[in-house]
Amino acid sequence: MIKREKYIAPIREFYDSDLIKIITGIRRCGKSVVLQQIMEEISSQTDNIIYLNFEDKRVSANVYNAEQLTEYVEQHRKSGKCYLFFDEIQVLDEWQQACKTLRLDDCSLFITGSNSRLLSREFTKELSGRYVSFRIRPFVYKEIVQYTKQLGRECSVTDYLVWGGFPKRFEFATEQAQRVYLGDLDDTVVLNDLINRYKIRKTALFERFVNYVLRSNGRIFSANSIVKYINQYDKTCSVNTVIKYLGYLQEAYVIESVRQYSSKTKAELQYFAKLYDEDVCFNSIRCADNRYDLTHNLENIVYNELIYMGYTVFVCNNNGKEIDFLAQDGNKRYLIQVAYSVAEDKAYQREFGAFDNVDNSAKKIVISNDDIDYSTATVQHIKLKDFLLMDTL
Repeated sequence: MIKREKYIAPIREFYDSDLIKIITGIRRCGKSVVLQQIMEEISSQTDNIIYLNFEDKRVSANVYNAEQLTEYVEQHRKSGKCYLFFDEIQVLDEWQQACKTLRLDDCSLFITGSNSRLLSREFTKELSGRYVSFRIRPFVYKEIVQYTKQLGRECSVTDYLVWGGFPKRFEFATEQAQRVYLGDLDDTVVLNDLINRYKIRKTALFERFVNYVLRSNGRIFSANSIVKYINQYDKTCSVNTVIKYLGYLQEAYVIESVRQYSSKTKAELQYFAKLYDEDVCFNSIRCADNRYDLTHNLENIVYNELIYMGYTVFVCNNNGKEIDFLAQDGNKRYLIQVAYSVAEDKAYQREFGAFDNVDNSAKKIVISNDDIDYSTATVQHIKLKDFLLMDTL
């Protein structure tokens, strides 16, 4: 497995801190690997380390509450600072109480967990001021290139646009095997975890809602439009239900909502947003007859890559014309349009014309899957295959 230095570097500053280090993110995005890599670094300095994986039945069947965990640590630790690594700790009853106790006993805690059970509001309130959290995401393309090279394989840009970056899928040689793996992952993350966590009774309604939302990545969010669609099949759906369900998906890191920034008011507008999937496979596994939504997946991929690069990202409104992204890093601002192709005149005019009457305080960029450079005097065109290997704009 590749070293995910992008994520480890900011955590490294807290190795000896008594703050609880929470490594979080969607299931199977690589949190456990990051945890193992941190543990390997620390093990070069000390052997006073305890590791427990609570997805292992041999662990969870014998250590299943806060009291047992603290007793286990006391029995197995050595003198001096002890480094504790707890993987998928959210399955442990009252895990937060154990962590609060252990951090005061010369322990440095590193914990991972998936879905809303780890960082839901009631837990963050109890741990307030006692933790730092670090979000891990599925692979971006640069990481895929590194990992598939280790495996002796290759991954095309098109493959990435369709099947995304969950690390485990690259270990399977065939598309069929990858489909099976991603389908099972989808069932676990999107349906089973959330239905069980929130005790959702209307499971058919929830599944219909999830299918609609995850196929709608890169589109304007409207609770009313979702209700209108679902009520064709189930008249019990309401705006409040949609907003509640969207919250569940966001807490479980399945989707993200991106707000609009108005160039006119120079402010973030709270009433407008677009939705992006954590990984584009959530869209593709719902497509029939190989009719994959490459256009919206490409926009979703660009969003994921910009977040990985460290940008704060908004959707931008240019006096009624939508610009896909405003990416900010300190005083640096980039306005970005994304298209599968700008080869045809209509598409070229639409994408480049979105920047009409925009001042030059922000760099203007069009990203597309074309091989020809369409840059102008005021707008830079970046080929997708080049963008995916960039570390910064």
